[in-house]
Amino acid sequence: MEFILASGSPRRRQLLEQIGIRDFVVRPTDADESLPDGIAPGAAVELLSRRKGEAARAQAGEGDLILSADTVVALDGAILGKPHSREEAVSMLTALSGRTHQVYTGVTLARGEDILTEHEVTAVTFRPLTAAEIDAYVQSGEPMDKAGAYGIQGLGGALVRRIEGDYYATVGLSLYGLRALLREAGLR
Repeated sequence: MEFILASGSPRRRQLLEQIGIRDFVVRPTDADESLPDGIAPGAAVELLSRRKGEAARAQAGEGDLILSADTVVALDGAILGKPHSREEAVSMLTALSGRTHQVYTGVTLARGEDILTEHEVTAVTFRPLTAAEIDAYVQSGEPMDKAGAYGIQGLGGALVRRIEGDYYATVGLSLYGLRALLREAGLR
């Protein structure tokens, strides 16, 4: 049996290692990441993490255990994806400035025909940001591959005034949610 992380995220690899899971292989998938119009953020991350798990399962052995995840940022119920340009990153960060938004992280555990999926939601409040602070952060390049144009575990942590919920879910993998799924599957 292999434990497969169906994600190329270095943050997810680090989080698994942090909780003592070191014997795993990394196999990112090319699962469809499109979303139906109007889908709720919680349903979106469950759908996307499940698609990734199913795509990895198609390439896995029968007894392999597959972990997949997805994270989105939502402001006023609207999902903010990864910015495609500097201007889009500035726009997202400006909208988040001084406000509370939600970070949704879906986690899927799959083995054979069994698939378990859940999600966590964390409220994150940004402090008010100046245009110069936003510009400097965007210039760092960090926002360009992050949902909502920031990474709480990096330079973006200085933008955050408060969080309510699971910090690790905002990084990309709810450790609490993962442990709950592992227990539900009878594995830990």
